[in-house]
Amino acid sequence: MKRFSSLFLVALLSGATTLGAYKLLFDENAVFSDTSKSMVTTASGNYTRTVGLSPETLDFTDAADKAVHSVVHIKNLSYVTRSNPMMEFFYGYKGGQPQAQVGTGSGVIISADGYIVTNNHVINNASEIEVTLNNKKTYKAELIGTDSKMDIALLKIHTNDKLPYSTFGDSDAIRVGEWVLAVGNPYNLTSTVTAGIVSAKARNLGSQANDMQSFIQTDAAVNPGNSGGALVNTRGELIGINTMISSMTGSYVGYSFAVPSNITKKIIDDILEFGNVQRGILGVEGGELNDKASKELGISATQGFFVNKVTPKSGAAIAGIKKGDIITKLDNTAIYSYADIAAFLNTKRPEDVVRVTYIRDEKTLVTPVTLTKNEFLAYDYNGLQLENLDSSEKKRFNLNYGVKIKETTNPSFEELAGKIILTIDNQKVKDIEMVSAILSRKQENSLTKIELLNPNGQIERYIFR
Repeated sequence: MKRFSSLFLVALLSGATTLGAYKLLFDENAVFSDTSKSMVTTASGNYTRTVGLSPETLDFTDAADKAVHSVVHIKNLSYVTRSNPMMEFFYGYKGGQPQAQVGTGSGVIISADGYIVTNNHVINNASEIEVTLNNKKTYKAELIGTDSKMDIALLKIHTNDKLPYSTFGDSDAIRVGEWVLAVGNPYNLTSTVTAGIVSAKARNLGSQANDMQSFIQTDAAVNPGNSGGALVNTRGELIGINTMISSMTGSYVGYSFAVPSNITKKIIDDILEFGNVQRGILGVEGGELNDKASKELGISATQGFFVNKVTPKSGAAIAGIKKGDIITKLDNTAIYSYADIAAFLNTKRPEDVVRVTYIRDEKTLVTPVTLTKNEFLAYDYNGLQLENLDSSEKKRFNLNYGVKIKETTNPSFEELAGKIILTIDNQKVKDIEMVSAILSRKQENSLTKIELLNPNGQIERYIFR
């Protein structure tokens, strides 16, 4: 009996010790229960938060219904002459029968009286443009104006009917992760609606750091034929014009791009008011900062746009912006890259005043900058002072591209003053920005072929080294 009592007492003490150790180590009020020293942050126990994916909260039907009636199908009829290589080789014959080509795309009605916005590449080189509405009515369209840089074109159809049209939303207000719908006519499948989210903003797909492109990137499915169609938010407001996809196959692979509605609206307003697009230029070149670039430059800031060059006589130069400054804001818009600058400036005009926030010598400064007209800027090459053509010169020579040699400081090239550069190394040049891009890629002492138009309308060709 004594032995049994001893064993019972030992068991009782062991149980008490175990229970006491558990309470000491694991009880939430015990000294060792403090979780503040843990390297892991645990989530709350609430696993019932809705993320808006249920049929009750995710409903695109109203937005789709608004959009499909304002999106049109566009046919572009053009004529090309096919050459016969055998005839050319044996007889030097370069003629041929013109053959009709038909391209298709989409467009968006933006007014009840028939103005339609689409992509420039949808109607480029068109001899005839045909527009079919969602109600199957077909009209001939008139080309009002284009902006090849941002790939936007404005059309007009004439009808006595009041047409359904899209209202413009604020593309600056959209957020990454927001739901959007793409509406268009892929592969001639009319009134097609796809859904996705905004994947990125201010996306630049150009090969040059100072390219003016600034797209909305989405994962809504867009395919050939969608070009020129509508990108709308969940309220059915137009926030972009679907423009392109990035794909090895030419079909949708996960993301697509749209010209923001704020930029589109400004282009349309310029075409209607001035006949062409009025672009305000800040006058800076440079690049996006990151940790590696900041270390190479020997600066502490890792975000912003580093100014590597300021264009003489530009608004930035007049306001005192210098090489080495870091631009962080334009008005209230944060700046991280040139695409951010382009997105902001594409909605502005010459003579608009912008508040530029920048860092210099570790100090944050703010200065007003008056944007300069692109035509006022010049570019120097081998003593040739180049400037963009103004609208009167383009009209006089029936040109939509070219750069004028304003004057020369090199005596060897005095006779070139007043002539217009049409091509450099067989590439048509549209403005001094393109000239700068072409020439900056050339190696020192390499040959440069230039085609000129003289004041008498005659073509001249030169080779420079």
